Amino acid sequence: MLSGLPAGLDRPSVERIVREIVLKSQGVALVAASHLTDEPALDLKLVVSISARHCHLTDEHVEKLFGPGRTLTPQKSLYQDGFYAAEETVMVVGPKRKMLPTVRVLGPTRKASQVEMAFTDGISLGIDLPVRASGKLSGTPGCVLVGPAGAIELVEGVIRAERHVHMSFAHAAHFGVKDGDRMSLVIKSQCGLVLRDLLVRADATSKLEVHIDTDEGNAADLDNAQSVELIKQA
Repeated sequence: MLSGLPAGLDRPSVERIVREIVLKSQGVALVAASHLTDEPALDLKLVVSISARHCHLTDEHVEKLFGPGRTLTPQKSLYQDGFYAAEETVMVVGPKRKMLPTVRVLGPTRKASQVEMAFTDGISLGIDLPVRASGKLSGTPGCVLVGPAGAIELVEGVIRAERHVHMSFAHAAHFGVKDGDRMSLVIKSQCGLVLRDLLVRADATSKLEVHIDTDEGNAADLDNAQSVELIKQA
C-alpha cells in the first residue's frame, strides 16, 4: 500500500512510474501510444527510368495533329500514377528538314506542348538543345510536329530535360531534402558513374523515381547495373 506520497504525485502516477521501472529492468521496450499508427512504412524502393525521346501536347494540338474531337489513347501506364504512353506518335522535323519519324506522345495533355530528347537526338535533328526543367520553355528552340491529320509549328519547346528525381514529401523528409534541391545518383556497373545535380521534384503523392535520358542511361550501362543509390549533395 502506497502512503506518504510526494507533493504533486497522485497514486496512478506513482504506480505508472513503478511499472515502467520494473518493465525496463526486465528488458521490455516501452512504445509511446502516439507511435502506434496504421500508417504504412515508407517505400524506399528506387526506380531509375530512362526517358526516351517523347513529346507532351496540349488538347488543341492533339486535335490539330490527329483530328477534330480526338483525344490521346492510353497504351501503357507509366510508373507514376496517372501518367501513360499514348498510342499516338508524331514526326518531329528540325532545321534543314531533318526528322525523327515516330516520337511517342505521353499523356495526359498539358498547358504547353514540348518535345524532350537526348543530345544525340538533337544532333540528328540539327537542334542545339538547352538543358531545362520540364515546363521551363522560354527561349528554347522550336520544331515542326507532323501527325496524320495535320502539322503544327512550335515556336519554342524543344529541350533536353534535366535529370531529376520524383519523390513524395515523406521521401524528401527521409533524405533531408526539399523540392528544388539537388541530389546525386550513384550507378554501380561496369561503366559505373555518378550523376550529380539531379533536380528534386517533391509533391504529396509521387513515387520514388529518377528520370535520366538515353545518353545518360547508355553511358552508365544502366540495364546491367548492380545497384543504384541516391545521395544528398553537400
